[in-house]
Amino acid sequence: MLRLIAHAALFAGALVLGGCGFADSRAPVPEFMRMKEAEQPPPEPAPDVKRVVREQIDVVFLSTSYPREVHVAPPHREVRGPGWTACVRAQLTSATGSSLGAQTYVVTIMGGKVVDRRRAEADDICGTETYEPI
Repeated sequence: MLRLIAHAALFAGALVLGGCGFADSRAPVPEFMRMKEAEQPPPEPAPDVKRVVREQIDVVFLSTSYPREVHVAPPHREVRGPGWTACVRAQLTSATGSSLGAQTYVVTIMGGKVVDRRRAEADDICGTETYEPI
């Protein structure tokens, strides 16, 4: 009987000590037992949207749409990530050669490169932005 109690106590102690090895940085255990928090990279500075769009215009618009009168808005921090977003507006031509008029896109910029682009929607802030020509 005493032997059974000793084994149970050893097993319980092993479970308690084993759990300490998995304590995160906010766990109520001594500092030396906590996992170190991953260091966050410093936020990147605001990109020069005019330069980025000018250099990567073929990423933002199809070359066959012949973008003209390209204007950009100031960048804003990406809500769901480390990058920046900006609105880009241009006069475009359709594949059949007819004018599409002014079209607005939202571009995502990370590390000085356009990594994503999508057509602006009603809930985007592109309608209230101030634009400058590139």
